Amino acid sequence: MSGFCRDCLSDVPDGARRCAGCGSPRVVRHPELHNLAIAHVDCDAFYAAIEKRDDPSLRDVPLIVGGGRRGVVSTCCYIARTYGVRSAMPMFQALSLCPDAVVRRPDMKKYAAVGREVRALMRDLTPLVEPLSIDEAFMDLSGTERIHGASPARTLAAFATRVERDIGIGVSIGLAPNKFLAKIASDLDKPRGFAVLGRADAAAFLAPKPITFIWGVGKASAERFARDGIRTIGDLQNLGETELMRRYGNEGRRLARLAHGIDQRAVSPERETKSVSSETTFERDLALFRPLEQCLWQQCEEVSRRLKTKELAGSTVTLKLKTADFRLRTRARSLESPTQLAARLFEAARPLLQREADGTRYRLLGVGVSSLVAADQADPADLVDGRGRRTAAAEQAMDRLRNRFGAAAVIKGIVFDEGS
Repeated sequence: MSGFCRDCLSDVPDGARRCAGCGSPRVVRHPELHNLAIAHVDCDAFYAAIEKRDDPSLRDVPLIVGGGRRGVVSTCCYIARTYGVRSAMPMFQALSLCPDAVVRRPDMKKYAAVGREVRALMRDLTPLVEPLSIDEAFMDLSGTERIHGASPARTLAAFATRVERDIGIGVSIGLAPNKFLAKIASDLDKPRGFAVLGRADAAAFLAPKPITFIWGVGKASAERFARDGIRTIGDLQNLGETELMRRYGNEGRRLARLAHGIDQRAVSPERETKSVSSETTFERDLALFRPLEQCLWQQCEEVSRRLKTKELAGSTVTLKLKTADFRLRTRARSLESPTQLAARLFEAARPLLQREADGTRYRLLGVGVSSLVAADQADPADLVDGRGRRTAAAEQAMDRLRNRFGAAAVIKGIVFDEGS
């Protein structure tokens, strides 16, 4: 089975372990290699890779990107991962595992800019790019062979090389007949990986994997399926679609098809934003209402800013709290009309916070807005109550001042401690 070199794209004959042209061992082979066109592209240790690119002194040291000792790990480099550090791990735990790690605070503005650079290179290859997050996306290169003069597999390998050369970070690519298998494949050969998962080998590959390998099956669902004797994807395959539908309805049909590697979802370049949110982890646990209220206002202002930037508004406000022992509480309230104003978000979330400020110590607070619509539907005028119009006018005036003179030009009194 012949293949090609991922570094110079030369053909590599069957049995050869290195490229005869450049000597690289990075040879990719698969029976379906040149017949597949759906890819999942995932940037390797994205935040950490950017920090190492910008500061060469970090190249050979364990690096963690995250908050202070009270925060969590946003991401870490592969050196830090050898110590057991993982994303979303509490910082104190990460630093106990890897005390010599260098810690950098996240710079989301910089990371977003790099994400846009990578996305632009993707769109040079195909208009069918479906972003999943700042550092990953699906691509559909069907029908691009004539445009690029190469199969999608070769085009993707050249793309990975270009990202490394022009942007200075690595990516891993999963190539498959559909999105489900492509997402799985991109995790098989990290970092700087290129893995192929074809139609013929999908069912056998998936069979021994735990059922949580399937997207949408979390811990609670896995426990429910385990009570029914289903622990692996092979168990799903053995039951078959008819029996799974009898037991679980439409969800059973979805599980049966994914268990055999069947996924008919198209790569969609337009992904609808479902929610806009902001959260923060405190340097020390907070229990008193006043400091929690101050933090709530700051998060409402940030969500408002993001809504305005995206030209969106929402009518469901959700408060998120995490207790000192890592238990999560979420409370939501629906508004009569969509909003993008910080004051209205705060007005909705503050009573929710009051009810939860019962002496419990919290380590995290966040606010989210969902049920999104276009900005032109936001904050309709109330002919009876003129306060809404005055609130909107005041906030728009503050926005204009901040846009002109900076974020600190106008600060609401609530953020100051009493007596200061």
